[in-house]
Amino acid sequence: MRVFRGHSRPVPAPVVLAIGNFDGVHLGHAALVGRLAEVAGERQLAPMVLTFEPHPREFFAPQAAPARLSTLREKLELLADSGARQAMICPFNARFAALSADEFVEQVLVRGCQVRHLIVGDDFRFGQGRVGDYAFLQQAGARHGFTVEAMGSVTVDGERVSSSGVRRALAAGNMEHAARLLGRPYIIDGQVSHGQKLGRQLGFATANLRIKHNPLPMTGVFAVEVSGLGAQPLAGVANLGVRPTVGGTRPLLEVHLFDFNRDIYGAHIAVRFVHKLRDEQRFPTFDALKAQIAADAAAARAFFSL
Repeated sequence: MRVFRGHSRPVPAPVVLAIGNFDGVHLGHAALVGRLAEVAGERQLAPMVLTFEPHPREFFAPQAAPARLSTLREKLELLADSGARQAMICPFNARFAALSADEFVEQVLVRGCQVRHLIVGDDFRFGQGRVGDYAFLQQAGARHGFTVEAMGSVTVDGERVSSSGVRRALAAGNMEHAARLLGRPYIIDGQVSHGQKLGRQLGFATANLRIKHNPLPMTGVFAVEVSGLGAQPLAGVANLGVRPTVGGTRPLLEVHLFDFNRDIYGAHIAVRFVHKLRDEQRFPTFDALKAQIAADAAAARAFFSL
């Protein structure tokens, strides 16, 4: 995927464009990007997505912003997998937030993106005061020479697929329902880094990933599958949280892979959360923690029938 940062320099050629926050890249987002790729193919133009960093709600109300489902890198990887070939990342700051709806159309869509066809969700709003909507875009398109279409909602078992719905499922520990809304298990990826080596002392060596999601969309102990280390995903057990028993304060993802003994420091891996085993908790002693980790590993092995 080719990535453009900001809209001040125009993209090299006209595009078919989809706009959204795309947090988590769930089934609704995937359907929108799939339609983007289809129209781009018909018109022989590049399929491009436009997204924002940070999430607008993080800019306007940082203390009340929802937990992020995906980092920027994860989001771009998932959008590329869905069919996007270019992405424009607009920094959502005070200057950007102050753009009127007309300025957004003229500066971002027309000059920056050279848009020829635009696809948005049916609830998309934009511009200072959120005055821009689908009708506004249709009128602007007639003036500036681009067409517009709105994507309807995608539903699963009667539920509208949304990032909020995914967050609720994750917070409730329902990995299976989150996967139905996402179209795949929930994933966190990152580079394996050196930790305190506490896992070795506990008899369960772990691959540690520093977490950029803040706040976390969930915490706890999970049965997981890890890709990036071979042709097939590897099964394991993982703790996502702050590790209260050992005095942790920063979020960390610790993954113990079953029947695996390789040095993987520096490797970039993707961790798929397929089933929640329990909430994260503080244990009274190191020995109690060690016993619980052994029980967690046994439960995860049983889940995978290993």
